Amino acid sequence: MSTHYSVTGRTAILRIDNPPVNGLGHATRKGIAQGLRRALDSTDVDAIVLTGREGSFSAGADISEFGTARTTAAPSLGDVIAALEDAGKPVVAAIDGTCLGGGLELALGAHYRVATSSSRIGLPEVHLGLVPGAGGTQRLPRVVGADVAADMISGGAPRTARELEDLPGQRLFDRLVDGDVIAAAMELAVEVAAVRPLPRVRDLSVGRDDTAAARATHERLRRRSRGFVAPAEALALVEKAGTTPFEEGLAEERKTFLELMNGEQSAALRHAFFAERAARKVPDVRPKTPARTVDKVAVIGAGTMGGGIAMTFLGAGILVTIVESSREALDRGLDAMRRNYQRQVERGKLTADGLEQRMALLTPTLDYADLSDSDLVIEAAFEDMDVKRSVFTRLDEVAKPGAILASNTSTLDIDAIAAVTGRPGDVLGMHFFSPANVMKLLEIVRGAKTSDDVLVTAMAVGQRIGKTGVVAGVCDGFIGNRMLARYRDAATALLHAGATPAAIDSAAEHFGFAMGPFRMADLAGNDIGWAIRKRRYAQDPGTPREEISDALCEMGRFGQKTGAGWYDYAPGGREAIPSPVVEELLASFHAEHGTKLRTFEADEIVQRLVFALVDEGARILDEGIALRASDIDVVYIAGYGFPRYRGGPMFYADTMGAAHVLSGLRRFHGDDGWEPSPLLMRLAAEGGTFN
Repeated sequence: MSTHYSVTGRTAILRIDNPPVNGLGHATRKGIAQGLRRALDSTDVDAIVLTGREGSFSAGADISEFGTARTTAAPSLGDVIAALEDAGKPVVAAIDGTCLGGGLELALGAHYRVATSSSRIGLPEVHLGLVPGAGGTQRLPRVVGADVAADMISGGAPRTARELEDLPGQRLFDRLVDGDVIAAAMELAVEVAAVRPLPRVRDLSVGRDDTAAARATHERLRRRSRGFVAPAEALALVEKAGTTPFEEGLAEERKTFLELMNGEQSAALRHAFFAERAARKVPDVRPKTPARTVDKVAVIGAGTMGGGIAMTFLGAGILVTIVESSREALDRGLDAMRRNYQRQVERGKLTADGLEQRMALLTPTLDYADLSDSDLVIEAAFEDMDVKRSVFTRLDEVAKPGAILASNTSTLDIDAIAAVTGRPGDVLGMHFFSPANVMKLLEIVRGAKTSDDVLVTAMAVGQRIGKTGVVAGVCDGFIGNRMLARYRDAATALLHAGATPAAIDSAAEHFGFAMGPFRMADLAGNDIGWAIRKRRYAQDPGTPREEISDALCEMGRFGQKTGAGWYDYAPGGREAIPSPVVEELLASFHAEHGTKLRTFEADEIVQRLVFALVDEGARILDEGIALRASDIDVVYIAGYGFPRYRGGPMFYADTMGAAHVLSGLRRFHGDDGWEPSPLLMRLAAEGGTFN
């Protein structure tokens, strides 16, 4: 059963028990309604405590029901909440742990609320392209104020009950405890058993602090939601709570919820939600394969990437040894890490004590022998095969038996790296994305001889440090960077035809990319791509040259770190300023090649970029480099700034139709000899989809 009913004294306890998160699916809603009616009908019950399983009140709706008849099947969540509010006996919500989405809406329907101070409270529906659909936008402003509610609902980030309790004038919790929340709720239930009339959140007025600071907060929320519909809709509903009768606001909220639920953005975001969970599963690995123990990690290299990787593990409370080849490089890396942490302190995201605690977990060294007790060693040295082989040869000598040896390489052959060791089963790729302490994606590259338990351990470690792990096979660039090469090829082709970096970036960012291709290149460092191109030129002299990109790098314009790249940057600044130098470089290229200059509409620019990603993604999927199309979507959402509300490139292609994508690619390529992906052609012919 998804709900349990019991009576202690004269108080009924109605417990939601629907693991793992007490989702409010149809059966659970029905069980709550039946339990409530049973308590109301009983002459032996004076009050009701509504609670969940230990550690979770409820994380909200059952997402798998969205878009099905069960979403609106009676009783709806709104029906259940109305029944709580209208109950003739007091209902006390006892909240412990997770109280999110529909779970919070349910609690707001109770007459009283008791919570543990560490409980997580929020309305995160916006992350699924939705607004709360059972009164959250109308009730929450009445207990925490319109401005706090606007931030919580439009942003979707949960807060602790203690944080909300400390708000001036909050009316969300009647009691906050650090101990047994059920006992505290039952005590309150006895105290209020005879109270009439019973308090209802819906009857409270909405307080609104209409200051300049509040208006600035709202404007920030609007800017942050660029192209994303749900945050703006949520904000409008919160504002309506203070200007219209409750029932009118409730009806408008439900109407908006249903429209969004049936829209493209919510479908895409639900796809992304389930795709991330699917990515954790590797079909040919036994589900109960045990992971190895990882208590101590070593990182080779204290540069930007190595330092970021080390910070990621330190933030998870894991001991880290970091090794460099010189004292100067080591000190420079340690100083950079401390500065990064200090910025977090200044922004209020880390305490000064927290900074020192993290640095205390770090052991710097110049001696590889100090890595001998590490459970996991991650190499973050220069992206050169000879360098990687040298490092792994040394690691094979000093690492203890059973230690996992991982390379952070972004493109190189993991099997070739593993071959220099006597333990290829212990070797795999763990490709972090820069800055490693911020970016969520972790590409886990499975070599031909990587052991299953090593793969399982890497996936588990990724989750432990807060990363989104995706398994990839071995090829040049794996999933993400292999597709990125095609994306950049498409951007370069646009440049060659007369588009400017600013026009291309603007179109991509309007579509929803975090950054356009040229701003992204400047941030990452143009020299990184240049090094990869030079390697490929050496391996295959017939590889076409990227004349403009190479010329830019030959001028030393590596991006933000040098103050100049595809754009100019003020000293220490990040604002991309169109560069006369780049304009002259492009003009010279066009003159030399006799370019017949074209102008491009933003839609065509976006299609050229995204369809290139789709075609290469189809090849990667067909070759088995990616396990599933949704894994490719996860890679591009988590690591490359693809707009989450569009579901990833492969999902987006499904919404457009494979035949449409293929037709566009053929039009863009003309007669340049390009051949489409066989998988894309099959899907176009059959009317099939990637996902």
